[in-house]
Amino acid sequence: MNVILDYIALFFIAIYAYLEAFIKLFIPAKRKSVSGDIVLITGSGHGIGRLTALEFAKLQSVLVLWDINKDGNEETAEQCRKLGAKAFPYVVDCSKRNEIYAAAEKVKTTIGDVDILINNAGVVFGVEFLELQDHQIEKTFEVNILAHFWTTKSFLPAMMKRNQGHIATVASVCGHIGLTYLVDYCASKFGAVGFHECMTEELASLGKDGIKTTCLCPVFINTGFVQNPSTRLWPVLTPEHVAKCFVDGILTNKKMILVPPSVKTFLTLSKFLPQRVISRINRMQEVQFSTKFRSATKMD
Repeated sequence: MNVILDYIALFFIAIYAYLEAFIKLFIPAKRKSVSGDIVLITGSGHGIGRLTALEFAKLQSVLVLWDINKDGNEETAEQCRKLGAKAFPYVVDCSKRNEIYAAAEKVKTTIGDVDILINNAGVVFGVEFLELQDHQIEKTFEVNILAHFWTTKSFLPAMMKRNQGHIATVASVCGHIGLTYLVDYCASKFGAVGFHECMTEELASLGKDGIKTTCLCPVFINTGFVQNPSTRLWPVLTPEHVAKCFVDGILTNKKMILVPPSVKTFLTLSKFLPQRVISRINRMQEVQFSTKFRSATKMD
């Protein structure tokens, strides 16, 4: 009988959730203020990391910028300062756990507890699986997912004490679907999506509803991270557009940000369509890209 009651309750919860989602289509989401909040961004020396930092600088947040590239990171900090925000650049190799822990202690001591943690740093090699060298596979996982554990372990305790904060994860549509020549990258991004979803559920189960989580999953972005990307069915995104979507999602406490939103339809269909159909759709995409490790890669 209890199981039947649970299913009845689930039915009404689903109806309520759908009605709530429908109503929200006509009501602008409330945006939270982040003025004065300490925002730490990994991989802030270029691309999405830099543009995300600039968006928060416009909102007068305090920026803590981590990147292995000192010159690029200093440039990001200077651009943030020109917008009237405080910015503190740190040279941090996010593939090294001890560097992350040491830098985190410096941040907590000299600047304060982080309010918004943005795990953005990433690497991609774009090499056929059997051509991947062991150290490249290790680097991919060290930066793209393991670093999330070390940064979050460093800054989450303070968030939990005050039941307030935000953990944002930059993943990819490659965290939902597999693509050729990106086995290590996709696997690491699947891990990043799983990290976000599990952290979200664990915080909820612990009653820490004041700590929000957000995951960004865009298709290819023209940032230079992956060079010369093109597809038939999905647009190649501008980094400025993705950064604005990302920050807007954080400000409205959005759990999952798919860019473009039409990707959600494909992901939903992929759960029901036969694998043969999915494989055909992937070939129809005619995804192309290059990296410094592989040129003119065509995935078909």
